[in-house]
Amino acid sequence: MAGIDLGSASHFVHHRLQRPDLEDDENQQDQDNNLNDHEGLDLITPNPGPGDVVGRRPRGRPPGSKNKPKPPVIITRESANTLRAHILEVSTGCDVFESVATYARKRQRGICVLSGSGTVTNVTLRQPAAAGAVVTLHGRFEILSLSGSFLPPPAPPGATSLTVFLGGGQGQVVGGNVVGPLVASGPVIVIASSFTNVAYERLPLDE
Repeated sequence: MAGIDLGSASHFVHHRLQRPDLEDDENQQDQDNNLNDHEGLDLITPNPGPGDVVGRRPRGRPPGSKNKPKPPVIITRESANTLRAHILEVSTGCDVFESVATYARKRQRGICVLSGSGTVTNVTLRQPAAAGAVVTLHGRFEILSLSGSFLPPPAPPGATSLTVFLGGGQGQVVGGNVVGPLVASGPVIVIASSFTNVAYERLPLDE
């Protein structure tokens, strides 16, 4: 066995007991060296395992995303099947029937008369109760109801018609299909809708 120098060992132990701060300095130096060795290196965290706790995403939409304004819908071209609403005013002394028929022909649109108001005179009607008899009424009458349809040519027979119910000055009510002049004795307002692309079909349909 190699010999042990007891004198040197005793001197080292005595030196350590006299200077305990040297051990603290050496430990601090070792820690500083370890930090210096890791300088410039990025800390990489391993992927969480099945047992690790991971932050959960909140449920639902994020705040403010529900009521976001939607962009406006801009229609750059009107559809050919659009139904337009019209308020037509027939001047005093004009034939209501002829005025609406001319409007449909010049605009090349079908007209559906919904209602009307005003006073007329010199009315020629076909009354169904009188077996198709045509009667001419003289005097002023108030329009109670006005309905009908006007189609531009070419239109099948019977596609254009106007039905009116009138109230007389004595409280009588007369009505029927207009077959002659329906002259406005004051401004007559006609509420109507117009349409295009009319499809003519014959019923019943063939099987």
